[in-house]
Amino acid sequence: MLIDSHCHLDRLDLTAYNGCLDTALQAARDRGVGHFLCIGISVENAPIVRAFTERYADVDCSVGVHPLDLTRGSEPTMQWLLDELQHPGVVAVGETGLDYHYQAETAQMQQDSFRLHLDAARTCGKPVIVHTREAKQDTLDLLREAALPQAGVMHCFTEDWPMAKAALDLGYYISFSGIVTFRNAEALREVALQVPSDRILVETDSPYLAPIPHRGRPNFPAYVADVAKFVAELRGVPYEELAAQTTENFKRLFPLARVQTS
Repeated sequence: MLIDSHCHLDRLDLTAYNGCLDTALQAARDRGVGHFLCIGISVENAPIVRAFTERYADVDCSVGVHPLDLTRGSEPTMQWLLDELQHPGVVAVGETGLDYHYQAETAQMQQDSFRLHLDAARTCGKPVIVHTREAKQDTLDLLREAALPQAGVMHCFTEDWPMAKAALDLGYYISFSGIVTFRNAEALREVALQVPSDRILVETDSPYLAPIPHRGRPNFPAYVADVAKFVAELRGVPYEELAAQTTENFKRLFPLARVQTS
């Protein structure tokens, strides 16, 4: 079994599935994907992702505000986060973090929000899902400052090995998306070779970043199988072994997720 550890089901382009999310999820299940973590990115989409967990037994979610959504009127409060995190389908905090590629001028606002999410994670005991882009040092500084006992995951990792090693030393897992399959991602593939087997996850980040051979088209949870097959070949292990290992890693990191054991 595989798990798509990071997808945005509310943003999928379902044209290829006649507008039906049920059909898109079944296409993933038909490829061995047994569970989906749907990610919260704003105050507005929190009720949507929560509703998915009530509709589908194999979908859990997170709640949080993405750093690039902070300027769209979606700035969270601690009380809002803690209230949302009480829902039984919410197994993680985020996604949160820092993104200086698009909005470096909002760095202070992003850092304040990141700290808020990390404090909420400490209070509720749930892991945190971290987005980072062109903010390596500040991200690591804030993670060290928080020193969360349950840590979390560096999702859609695109940085270098020193950052991965620093995050691993803090207890974080490293998740790889379709970017690892891109032709210009040699440095990222070197990271994927070095991450310990018990700390690696795979994801789609769908509808974004479709892996080869789907690059340039909408991404779907079914394509996490392509990411996993690529990473397995890269690491020289059987696909089934990589799938089983990443599933066990997911269950360890997100113990509240309703992953079926069969």
